[in-house]
Amino acid sequence: MGAVVIKAGHVQPVWAGHPWVFAQAIDRIEGGVAPGDEIVVRDARGNTLGRGLYSPSSAIPVRLFTRDATTPIDGALFASRIERALARRAALGLPSSATSAVRLVHAEGDDLPGLVIDQLGDVVAVQMGTIGLKLREGLILDLVARYLKPRAIIDRTPLTHAKTEGFTPTQGVVRGDSRIDAFDFSERGLKFHIPFTLGHKTGFYVDQRPLRARIEELAHGRRVLDTYSFVGAVALSAARGGAREVHAVDASAPALEVAAECAALNGLSARVSFERADAVEVLNHAGRQGGYDLVICDPPKLAPSRAVKARALENMRKLAASGCRATKPGGLLVICSCSAAIGLHELTRAVALGARDVGAHALVLERFFQGPDHPVPAAFPEGLYLCSLIVEVVAG
Repeated sequence: MGAVVIKAGHVQPVWAGHPWVFAQAIDRIEGGVAPGDEIVVRDARGNTLGRGLYSPSSAIPVRLFTRDATTPIDGALFASRIERALARRAALGLPSSATSAVRLVHAEGDDLPGLVIDQLGDVVAVQMGTIGLKLREGLILDLVARYLKPRAIIDRTPLTHAKTEGFTPTQGVVRGDSRIDAFDFSERGLKFHIPFTLGHKTGFYVDQRPLRARIEELAHGRRVLDTYSFVGAVALSAARGGAREVHAVDASAPALEVAAECAALNGLSARVSFERADAVEVLNHAGRQGGYDLVICDPPKLAPSRAVKARALENMRKLAASGCRATKPGGLLVICSCSAAIGLHELTRAVALGARDVGAHALVLERFFQGPDHPVPAAFPEGLYLCSLIVEVVAG
């Protein structure tokens, strides 16, 4: 078996529990090793730090699965990790009769780097983010079928990830009933029907469940503007929470069509209006018209990599300014970042500056992160990719 030797000075994060070995940390590769192979990780003194899967074309050539040199990355290991992940969710009460949209395996958070498994009703969506996982696809799908017994398994591996890793993902239904063409599931009692052709990521943003629940609590009696609404999960939550008015905005006509269908499915059509438009234009127009009591800005990823962080921060500041402008004095602005490069500190600063740009002050009342079915190792800060602020907008 081959080995990767880490440069002196780059060992501490891995020793402390970080699951990634970055390319710049590697001194040399010893022995023969092919893409997707198991590989031992050692420090410059020859001490074993763990064992992982090799991705030579990635900026992260090794993702660690074990912390010793003897435990093989085999079916028994995958089975035990999946069992443990399912038990972890069961302890959280997930899934439940009210919520059938759950992240069951969260990659590094469940000691299965690169592997994501989401349950969305009776369909399971998987993402295999490395060549090593792709080479073990049959094993993984067998385990998913054994433990979850879904009606179908769908592969939602992003094409960009697969290209980087050097493989072609299998799109669509890979196991089970190939006639299925949509996800049907519930979240906190709200029902959703989302065609496979529309779904982003694995099919639904299950990570924002806690924030949606809080927005539902805050919405009562308020006029609500939900920008970047996608399939309306936030808008429907606000409507069910007793909002006086909910206006949902997205740039995608297909997403809004699905959102309207979901509103009808939940008996909320009369309480939500939908508009296809640019979010920032709507926010700025709302500011000129007196604003809303509760404004939600949950944009797509602004910083897909740290290389574009500076530009992303400026865009977030501008979005925060528009959000504050659209919020009545004393009202609430909810603003989110799903980019690890824009964490809680960066998001808070962008909101502070954006508020000042429009003559307001921002008072942070609450902070939210991804739900508990998206665990994050303490030694893996990159795993905390989602943060949200609930801000009171105070007149300058």
